[in-house]
Amino acid sequence: MSLTIKGDTFTTFDDLWEESNLTQAEKEEIQLKISLVGKLIEAREQKGISQKRLAEMSGVKQPAIARLERMQATPQIDTLFKILKPLGYTLAIVPDTREYTQVTE
Repeated sequence: MSLTIKGDTFTTFDDLWEESNLTQAEKEEIQLKISLVGKLIEAREQKGISQKRLAEMSGVKQPAIARLERMQATPQIDTLFKILKPLGYTLAIVPDTREYTQVTE
């Protein structure tokens, strides 16, 4: 299977990642979203909670949780808090120990 974007064909995610015209900032944003959504799904599944049950527990509608898990929507911070609380998680700002390189665009 391959994916064509703007005339370029990619066969693996690594090809897309390395050969695309994504800026470093765009790549970092994508990595953050993948990490966040991955942790959310992992926490939900570890607790054995369905999306429907999480919706009931959090007050966030199930279709919104599904869109978030498919990375088709970017949630607001208050929505993340609502979803993470029943899973036993919260958001925190922690120091980034990676070396920072300023991105100029």
